[in-house]
Amino acid sequence: MSDFTHINQQGNAKMVDVSNKEITKRTAIAYSSIIVNETIYQQIVQNTNAKGNVLNTAQIAGIMAAKNTSTIIPMCHPLPLTGIDVAFEWDTHQSNQYELHIKATVSTTGKTGVEMEALTAASVTALTIYDMTKAVDKGMTIGQTYLAAKSGGKSGDYKRPE
Repeated sequence: MSDFTHINQQGNAKMVDVSNKEITKRTAIAYSSIIVNETIYQQIVQNTNAKGNVLNTAQIAGIMAAKNTSTIIPMCHPLPLTGIDVAFEWDTHQSNQYELHIKATVSTTGKTGVEMEALTAASVTALTIYDMTKAVDKGMTIGQTYLAAKSGGKSGDYKRPE
């Protein structure tokens, strides 16, 4: 059992001790997306959804999610995040479908990375858009969520292949 990093000698879960790791600047970029119909697209871009400003609410939800990642993912360390940005870009599809690409960028100066915080921010942003617009159409599709890049730390930089 001792070969596993997150398992103690009794075979139970543990949080890894990072106290001997070097403090470095760390950044992670994650993406997600959501495909919506034309009615939802129009409500979002015209800010006419009955629940309010969809993208603003989703952006705040993504930021809050990044800040609270350690409370929902058991082995994540609580981190003093130094920056969080959630950005959007629309892409049109066939058959009156519109895909909203979500980019979450999270930074810290610390002893462990922020990949999970970026992934959580992107995921919760997409879920919030779904929640804000589900009264119009429950058939939306949340797309792939993935880590695009990370920098800093012992393992060095990572960039997802195109």
